Amino acid sequence: MEKEKNKYSIIVPTYNERLNIALVVYLVFKHLRDVDFEIIVVDDGSPDGTQEVVEQLQQVYGKDRILLRPRPCKLGLGTAYIHGLKHASGNFVVIMDADLSHHPKYLPSFIKKQLETGASIVTGTRYVEGGGVHGWNLLRKLTSRGANVLAQTLLWPGVSDLTGSFRLYRKSVLEDIISSVVSKGYVFQMEMIVRATRKGYYIEEVPITFVDRVYGSSKLGGSEIVEYLKGLVYLLVTT
Repeated sequence: MEKEKNKYSIIVPTYNERLNIALVVYLVFKHLRDVDFEIIVVDDGSPDGTQEVVEQLQQVYGKDRILLRPRPCKLGLGTAYIHGLKHASGNFVVIMDADLSHHPKYLPSFIKKQLETGASIVTGTRYVEGGGVHGWNLLRKLTSRGANVLAQTLLWPGVSDLTGSFRLYRKSVLEDIISSVVSKGYVFQMEMIVRATRKGYYIEEVPITFVDRVYGSSKLGGSEIVEYLKGLVYLLVTT
């Protein structure tokens, strides 16, 4: 009975994802056949025609299932989730990337884990058995793994993958946490999960394989490492 009354709002921030968004939407519908859900696309003024593709998808799937909630320009990931959250009608919220690095085939595992455990948050992790990364060179793998190990050692968050951005939240929990988060960029996801831990929310993990983006260029710049280290110091002081 519980599964029938739950609704899942899937927030997908986009910027220049014209080549990916249709496939992401198709795969979500394919893997969530018996689930009540909506997809909220928060597009930050993509010049490549992403919004036009989403409008075409609305004609196929319906505007009640595909919600386009654009913003005029790039305003950051954290505020994209806040913007999407305002339009979410579900009692659970999924956050995921639009570049196919987060495969929708894992969504049933997230939902199943939450139903079995009653967790407030289910987060995808690359760093347990059954998880992994494809398409990254050794340096990027070591950087990501090192960032997680450093944060684990200093912050003791109780989860294995701090910087991942494929997560399922109870809507009320996401609203509570996101209101106190100040970080942006690469550090945003880390602060979200650390603050959730400090607030005592029950977090479960599901192994996922992260695949480097299929189409388009990565938005991770060299300055992100410096930003990450600054964020780590900030969290050490404030949590």
